[in-house]
Amino acid sequence: MGNGNARRELLGAGRVVLEIGGRPGPGKLRFEIAGEGRLKVLRQGTRPVLLGRLTGDGCCHDLALHRLDGYRSPIPPLTSQEMRSAGNRPHSYARRLEEAEESPLYDGRWQISTRTWFAPGIWSEDLVTGWPGGSLELYCGGGWHGVLPLRRLSPPGAPRVKAYRKHAREGTLAPVLLWWVPFLDGWLILDGHDRAVAALAEGGTPPCLVLTRLSDVEAWREEAETMTEGHRHLMERLAARPATSSTDRQRAAVDEAYGNAVADVAYEPSYLPSWPLPGGDPAWDALAKAAMFQFPGD
Repeated sequence: MGNGNARRELLGAGRVVLEIGGRPGPGKLRFEIAGEGRLKVLRQGTRPVLLGRLTGDGCCHDLALHRLDGYRSPIPPLTSQEMRSAGNRPHSYARRLEEAEESPLYDGRWQISTRTWFAPGIWSEDLVTGWPGGSLELYCGGGWHGVLPLRRLSPPGAPRVKAYRKHAREGTLAPVLLWWVPFLDGWLILDGHDRAVAALAEGGTPPCLVLTRLSDVEAWREEAETMTEGHRHLMERLAARPATSSTDRQRAAVDEAYGNAVADVAYEPSYLPSWPLPGGDPAWDALAKAAMFQFPGD
């Protein structure tokens, strides 16, 4: 069971916000950095499950990565009956993540939301299908924007995948759980690797839920106050103009835009912190050396 406490804010059938307390960071599944941020480790518990090295300068970077065996989904396996039963998926996944020992959750606000649409190519060209290595092109202002599995993908004919393909055809396939990682500008698969393969093998896009870290309360309230002050000044300038149907429409449009922006600011994605790698650069070098010894051709 996970420690600490959590409060859930249900936002309709497709979204839930968790306010996690009593779990000071880092999470059990977390990114660690060394080499002035250019050396990356994704660790689950004590196990490194991904190594990465950034190369390049300015706004153009390549992330050379190597994944290691040992990643375990924080979501317990779903039975066929559970997949066929109706229910609030974001709520049930949130509960399972709260109870998990090795999830990314720690103090702060997190959102689990339904995602039904992806840009073309996300689940084809930008799905990393090779194992264990790979390379991601990261750019400022619009980076990689793909999907990275954390374990080797099963072939479409594997027994479990074949069972999930039946669910995909019936429309009862449980969602894949993705984790939005801002510095990658992309998603990691936290749970549902075989379900993703099954949906793709049936010619569809996997149904997905996305875990996103949100801004802390203090941060979004400060931003909302700044927006409110800017809105007040703008409305004062509009009020000083002669009253016409055009200025009335402009004031109404400004008010509507302000209301929408303030409503959304509490649920905007936040940055995802990385934590210092214990042992620094030498520790990363030792992990990389061991990985290359195991996979000399990678």
